[in-house]
Amino acid sequence: MSTFGNILWIICGGAISALLYALGGLLCCLTIIGIPFGMQAFKLAGATLAPFGKTVVPNRTGEGMLPLFFDVLWLLTAGWALAVAHLTHAAALAVTIIGIPFAVQHLKLIPLSLMPFRYDLR
Repeated sequence: MSTFGNILWIICGGAISALLYALGGLLCCLTIIGIPFGMQAFKLAGATLAPFGKTVVPNRTGEGMLPLFFDVLWLLTAGWALAVAHLTHAAALAVTIIGIPFAVQHLKLIPLSLMPFRYDLR
């Protein structure tokens, strides 16, 4: 069932979202300082490409001061906008019965888009 959901997700906009996350990752990787953020954008691209059948789990390497600093920096620059976008999409999709599973996937991606150094999708 998750394969069918992922195929529908990709057709209905998941591929475009994943490409935009990957493009943002490429732009971040142009500078040495932006490489950790670019890698997290690539992680978000993979998570956005196929979210069905996966869960958000705390990342063991996300503990410590440096990942916390990176998460706060991410949150202040891009994370809040990504979370609002996922929340808006979830609210729009939850209006119909068919859209509810997709809305749940958008809600699942919110913690990952807010703090990508702290969470992982498995």
